[in-house]
Amino acid sequence: MQHHDKIINCLIVDDEISAREVIASHLSHFKSIKVLKSCSSAMEAFTYLHNKKIDLIFLDINMPEVSGISLAKSISKDIKVIFTTAYRDYAVEGFELKAVDYLLKPISFDRLQAAISSYVEIYQHRPTEIEAFEIQTDFMFVRADRQMVKIDFNEIYYIESVGDYLKIHLVSETIVTRETLTALEAKLPIPQFLRIHRSFIISVLKIEAFTNEHVSILKSALPISRSYKKNVLSYLEKF
Repeated sequence: MQHHDKIINCLIVDDEISAREVIASHLSHFKSIKVLKSCSSAMEAFTYLHNKKIDLIFLDINMPEVSGISLAKSISKDIKVIFTTAYRDYAVEGFELKAVDYLLKPISFDRLQAAISSYVEIYQHRPTEIEAFEIQTDFMFVRADRQMVKIDFNEIYYIESVGDYLKIHLVSETIVTRETLTALEAKLPIPQFLRIHRSFIISVLKIEAFTNEHVSILKSALPISRSYKKNVLSYLEKF
């Protein structure tokens, strides 16, 4: 990061822990961004904002008790807001509040990066080349054994959904986490990872063989489901 790059102090506000973790994981790749706190409610955030200088809030619209819209209306205009929501039809109200951007869950890294670029360009008046952030998208954090565990993308063979859990199969071990496959998929770099089934995401780099029906990784035949088949096969046949 160049010495003149200003640090952006951020707050994440969402009542779902998995949603907060996806955003925090994405933001960890930006050296010029500092997440000062994650809050699980608008009231907690409102109290925190009285004592700390925050530049940018990632704010969930749909929260119990006090909504993100209500919080956005009650804070200083100097604090910029990027709204997050699982519902498409809130966009209009968000933009009436002069939000920087509006992100639909599950939030992908690329989409979040575009939102930050907008913020930097409009409010910090500096160019938005990717280099300004020195992005290092070679790892992510997931919650396992009551802590956030760092996982290098290059060590992942495949990810498997089993009931309420995910098994992340690595070179030397298997990490178990309670995240959803869709939430985890948003953290993974494309095109290194490929969804082949409702229950499986694979690392393209680790494929040993494939047919029209399955992909072989670690001596396991992982099924390609009908709904993903066309996309998977057209992608793999490029190599």
